[in-house]
Amino acid sequence: MAHVKEYSVEEKLTSLIYLQKVESKLDEIKVLKGELPIEVSDLEDEITGLHARETRIEEEVNGINEFIEQKKQAIHDAQDLIKKYEKQSENVKNNREFEAINKEIEMQTLEMRLAEKHIKDASEEITEKARVLEIAKKNIAAKEANLKHKKGELEKIIGETEKEENEFRKLSEEARQKVDTRLLSSFERIRRNYRNGLAVVPIVRDACGGCFNAIPPQRQSEIRQRKKILVCENCGRILVDQDLDGQVSL
Repeated sequence: MAHVKEYSVEEKLTSLIYLQKVESKLDEIKVLKGELPIEVSDLEDEITGLHARETRIEEEVNGINEFIEQKKQAIHDAQDLIKKYEKQSENVKNNREFEAINKEIEMQTLEMRLAEKHIKDASEEITEKARVLEIAKKNIAAKEANLKHKKGELEKIIGETEKEENEFRKLSEEARQKVDTRLLSSFERIRRNYRNGLAVVPIVRDACGGCFNAIPPQRQSEIRQRKKILVCENCGRILVDQDLDGQVSL
Protein backbone atom coordinates (compact mmCIF):
# COMPACT_ATOMS: atom_id res chain seq x y z
CA MET A 1 0.00 0.00 0.00
CA ALA A 2 1.32 3.47 -0.93
CA HIS A 3 2.25 5.63 2.01
CA VAL A 4 0.12 8.78 2.29
CA LYS A 5 1.99 11.61 3.97
CA GLU A 6 0.26 13.17 6.95
CA TYR A 7 0.71 16.92 7.06
CA SER A 8 1.02 18.74 10.36
CA VAL A 9 -1.41 21.53 11.20
CA GLU A 10 1.40 24.04 10.65
CA GLU A 11 2.05 22.63 7.16
CA LYS A 12 -1.67 22.77 6.36
CA LEU A 13 -1.84 26.38 7.54
CA THR A 14 1.26 27.25 5.52
CA SER A 15 -0.35 25.79 2.39
CA LEU A 16 -3.53 27.78 3.04
CA ILE A 17 -1.61 31.02 3.61
CA TYR A 18 0.30 30.51 0.37
CA LEU A 19 -2.90 29.78 -1.57
CA GLN A 20 -4.56 32.85 -0.06
CA LYS A 21 -1.67 35.07 -1.11
CA VAL A 22 -1.77 33.69 -4.65
CA GLU A 23 -5.55 34.18 -4.87
CA SER A 24 -5.22 37.71 -3.45
CA LYS A 25 -2.81 38.55 -6.29
CA LEU A 26 -5.35 37.25 -8.80
CA ASP A 27 -8.03 39.30 -7.03
CA GLU A 28 -5.85 42.42 -7.41
CA ILE A 29 -5.65 41.84 -11.16
CA LYS A 30 -9.42 41.35 -11.24
CA VAL A 31 -9.85 44.67 -9.42
CA LEU A 32 -7.64 46.34 -12.05
CA LYS A 33 -10.03 45.11 -14.73
CA GLY A 34 -12.93 46.31 -12.60
CA GLU A 35 -16.33 46.01 -14.22
CA LEU A 36 -14.87 46.28 -17.73
CA PRO A 37 -15.38 42.60 -18.71
CA ILE A 38 -19.05 42.79 -17.64
CA GLU A 39 -19.51 46.21 -19.29
CA VAL A 40 -17.99 44.91 -22.55
CA SER A 41 -20.23 41.84 -22.50
CA ASP A 42 -23.35 43.93 -21.73
CA LEU A 43 -22.55 46.39 -24.52
CA GLU A 44 -22.04 43.54 -27.01
CA ASP A 45 -25.44 42.12 -26.03
CA GLU A 46 -27.09 45.56 -26.35
CA ILE A 47 -25.56 46.12 -29.79
CA THR A 48 -26.69 42.68 -30.95
CA GLY A 49 -30.21 43.54 -29.77
CA LEU A 50 -30.14 46.94 -31.51
CA HIS A 51 -28.94 45.36 -34.76
CA ALA A 52 -31.77 42.84 -34.54
CA ARG A 53 -34.23 45.69 -34.01
CA GLU A 54 -32.71 47.62 -36.95
CA THR A 55 -33.10 44.56 -39.19
CA ARG A 56 -36.68 44.05 -38.01
CA ILE A 57 -37.62 47.67 -38.76
CA GLU A 58 -36.00 47.50 -42.21
CA GLU A 59 -37.97 44.32 -42.95
CA GLU A 60 -41.17 46.02 -41.79
CA VAL A 61 -40.44 49.03 -44.05
CA ASN A 62 -39.83 46.68 -47.00
CA GLY A 63 -43.15 45.00 -46.24
CA ILE A 64 -44.95 48.35 -46.14
CA ASN A 65 -43.33 49.41 -49.42
CA GLU A 66 -44.57 46.19 -51.02
CA PHE A 67 -48.05 46.96 -49.65
CA ILE A 68 -47.89 50.48 -51.15
CA GLU A 69 -46.88 49.05 -54.54
CA GLN A 70 -49.83 46.66 -54.37
CA LYS A 71 -52.17 49.56 -53.65
CA LYS A 72 -50.66 51.62 -56.49
CA GLN A 73 -51.29 48.68 -58.81
CA ALA A 74 -54.85 48.45 -57.47
CA ILE A 75 -55.35 52.16 -58.32
CA HIS A 76 -53.94 51.58 -61.82
CA ASP A 77 -56.24 48.59 -62.32
CA ALA A 78 -59.24 50.59 -61.09
CA GLN A 79 -58.41 53.46 -63.47
CA ASP A 80 -58.23 51.00 -66.36
CA LEU A 81 -61.60 49.55 -65.39
CA ILE A 82 -63.16 53.00 -65.10
CA LYS A 83 -61.92 53.86 -68.60
CA LYS A 84 -63.34 50.56 -69.84
CA TYR A 85 -66.73 51.18 -68.19
CA GLU A 86 -66.86 54.78 -69.43
CA LYS A 87 -66.30 53.53 -72.98
CA GLN A 88 -69.00 50.90 -72.52
CA SER A 89 -71.39 53.57 -71.23
CA GLU A 90 -71.28 55.19 -74.65
CA ASN A 91 -73.00 52.15 -76.15
CA VAL A 92 -75.63 51.35 -73.51
CA LYS A 93 -79.06 50.34 -74.77
CA ASN A 94 -81.15 51.07 -71.69
CA ASN A 95 -81.17 52.67 -68.26
CA ARG A 96 -80.57 49.36 -66.54
CA GLU A 97 -77.26 48.88 -68.33
CA PHE A 98 -76.34 52.52 -67.70
CA GLU A 99 -77.00 52.21 -63.95
CA ALA A 100 -75.04 48.95 -63.74
CA ILE A 101 -72.02 50.54 -65.44
CA ASN A 102 -72.28 53.66 -63.21
CA LYS A 103 -72.36 51.41 -60.14
CA GLU A 104 -69.17 49.66 -61.33
CA ILE A 105 -67.51 53.04 -61.93
CA GLU A 106 -68.52 54.20 -58.42
CA MET A 107 -67.21 50.98 -56.91
CA GLN A 108 -63.86 51.32 -58.67
CA THR A 109 -63.67 54.98 -57.63
CA LEU A 110 -64.23 53.94 -54.01
CA GLU A 111 -61.53 51.28 -54.39
CA MET A 112 -59.15 53.96 -55.65
CA ARG A 113 -59.92 56.29 -52.72
CA LEU A 114 -59.51 53.45 -50.24
CA ALA A 115 -56.19 52.46 -51.82
CA GLU A 116 -55.05 56.11 -51.73
CA LYS A 117 -55.93 56.26 -48.03
CA HIS A 118 -53.99 53.04 -47.41
CA ILE A 119 -51.00 54.50 -49.26
CA LYS A 120 -51.19 57.72 -47.20
CA ASP A 121 -51.38 55.80 -43.91
CA ALA A 122 -48.59 53.44 -44.95
CA SER A 123 -46.38 56.36 -46.02
CA GLU A 124 -46.87 57.98 -42.61
CA GLU A 125 -45.97 54.68 -40.96
CA ILE A 126 -42.79 54.50 -43.05
CA THR A 127 -41.89 58.06 -41.97
CA GLU A 128 -42.31 57.07 -38.31
CA LYS A 129 -40.32 53.88 -38.77
CA ALA A 130 -37.59 55.83 -40.57
CA ARG A 131 -37.40 58.12 -37.52
CA VAL A 132 -37.16 55.12 -35.16
CA LEU A 133 -34.58 53.50 -37.45
CA GLU A 134 -32.46 56.65 -37.43
CA ILE A 135 -32.53 56.70 -33.61
CA ALA A 136 -31.59 53.00 -33.53
CA LYS A 137 -28.65 53.62 -35.88
CA LYS A 138 -27.43 56.53 -33.74
CA ASN A 139 -27.72 54.33 -30.64
CA ILE A 140 -25.74 51.60 -32.36
CA ALA A 141 -23.04 54.06 -33.39
CA ALA A 142 -22.81 55.45 -29.86
CA LYS A 143 -22.75 51.99 -28.28
CA GLU A 144 -20.14 50.75 -30.74
CA ALA A 145 -17.92 53.76 -30.02
CA ASN A 146 -18.29 53.12 -26.28
CA LEU A 147 -17.59 49.41 -26.81
CA LYS A 148 -14.45 50.20 -28.77
CA HIS A 149 -13.25 52.44 -25.95
CA LYS A 150 -14.05 49.86 -23.24
CA LYS A 151 -12.42 47.07 -25.23
CA GLY A 152 -9.33 49.22 -25.70
CA GLU A 153 -9.10 49.81 -21.95
CA LEU A 154 -9.63 46.12 -21.19
CA GLU A 155 -7.12 44.96 -23.81
CA LYS A 156 -4.55 47.37 -22.40
CA ILE A 157 -5.02 45.99 -18.88
CA ILE A 158 -4.98 42.40 -20.15
CA GLY A 159 -1.81 43.14 -22.10
CA GLU A 160 -0.15 44.52 -18.99
CA THR A 161 -1.31 41.76 -16.64
CA GLU A 162 -1.77 38.65 -18.81
CA LYS A 163 1.67 37.17 -18.18
CA GLU A 164 1.46 37.81 -14.45
CA GLU A 165 -2.11 36.50 -14.28
CA ASN A 166 -1.18 33.28 -16.09
CA GLU A 167 1.73 32.75 -13.72
CA PHE A 168 -0.47 33.19 -10.65
CA ARG A 169 -3.16 30.92 -12.11
CA LYS A 170 -0.53 28.22 -12.52
CA LEU A 171 0.68 28.78 -8.95
CA SER A 172 -2.92 28.60 -7.75
CA GLU A 173 -3.46 25.22 -9.42
CA GLU A 174 -0.23 23.90 -7.91
CA ALA A 175 -1.08 25.28 -4.47
CA ARG A 176 -4.55 23.71 -4.49
CA GLN A 177 -2.99 20.27 -4.97
CA LYS A 178 -1.22 20.68 -1.64
CA VAL A 179 -4.30 21.67 0.37
CA ASP A 180 -6.50 19.09 2.10
CA THR A 181 -9.75 18.58 0.15
CA ARG A 182 -12.03 19.51 3.06
CA LEU A 183 -9.90 22.53 3.93
CA LEU A 184 -9.95 23.64 0.30
CA SER A 185 -13.74 23.37 0.27
CA SER A 186 -13.97 25.52 3.42
CA PHE A 187 -11.45 27.98 2.00
CA GLU A 188 -13.53 28.45 -1.18
CA ARG A 189 -16.77 28.79 0.79
CA ILE A 190 -15.31 31.48 3.06
CA ARG A 191 -13.83 33.35 0.08
CA ARG A 192 -17.24 33.48 -1.59
CA ASN A 193 -18.71 35.07 1.53
CA TYR A 194 -16.51 38.18 1.35
CA ARG A 195 -15.96 40.66 -1.44
CA ASN A 196 -12.26 40.99 -0.64
CA GLY A 197 -11.86 37.20 -0.97
CA LEU A 198 -9.94 36.84 2.29
CA ALA A 199 -10.44 33.41 3.85
CA VAL A 200 -7.13 33.17 5.74
CA VAL A 201 -6.03 36.18 7.78
CA PRO A 202 -3.37 36.89 10.41
CA ILE A 203 -4.00 38.36 13.83
CA VAL A 204 -3.09 42.05 13.68
CA ARG A 205 -2.92 44.12 16.87
CA ASP A 206 -4.83 41.48 18.85
CA ALA A 207 -7.65 41.46 16.31
CA CYS A 208 -8.85 39.41 13.33
CA GLY A 209 -7.18 40.69 10.14
CA GLY A 210 -10.46 40.27 8.29
CA CYS A 211 -13.22 41.75 10.46
CA PHE A 212 -11.00 43.44 13.08
CA ASN A 213 -12.92 41.82 15.92
CA ALA A 214 -10.77 41.48 19.09
CA ILE A 215 -9.26 38.02 19.68
CA PRO A 216 -8.94 36.98 23.37
CA PRO A 217 -5.35 36.37 24.61
CA GLN A 218 -6.02 32.66 25.29
CA ARG A 219 -7.33 32.21 21.74
CA GLN A 220 -4.26 34.01 20.36
CA SER A 221 -2.02 31.67 22.33
CA GLU A 222 -3.75 28.62 20.85
CA ILE A 223 -3.37 30.05 17.33
CA ARG A 224 0.38 30.64 17.87
CA GLN A 225 0.81 27.01 18.94
CA ARG A 226 -0.38 25.89 15.47
CA LYS A 227 -1.81 22.65 16.81
CA LYS A 228 -5.29 23.04 15.34
CA ILE A 229 -7.04 25.17 12.75
CA LEU A 230 -9.08 27.90 14.39
CA VAL A 231 -11.49 30.41 12.92
CA CYS A 232 -12.66 33.87 13.95
CA GLU A 233 -15.80 33.51 16.03
CA ASN A 234 -17.17 36.71 14.47
CA CYS A 235 -16.54 36.30 10.72
CA GLY A 236 -15.56 32.64 10.34
CA ARG A 237 -12.23 33.32 8.63
CA ILE A 238 -9.29 30.99 9.29
CA LEU A 239 -6.87 32.67 11.71
CA VAL A 240 -3.06 32.39 11.67
CA ASP A 241 -0.39 34.10 13.72
CA GLN A 242 1.50 36.98 12.19
CA ASP A 243 4.88 35.24 12.34
CA LEU A 244 3.71 32.28 10.25
CA ASP A 245 1.98 34.63 7.82
CA GLY A 246 5.23 36.59 7.45
CA GLN A 247 7.22 33.43 6.74
CA VAL A 248 5.13 32.61 3.68
CA SER A 249 6.00 34.58 0.57
CA LEU A 250 5.33 34.22 -3.16
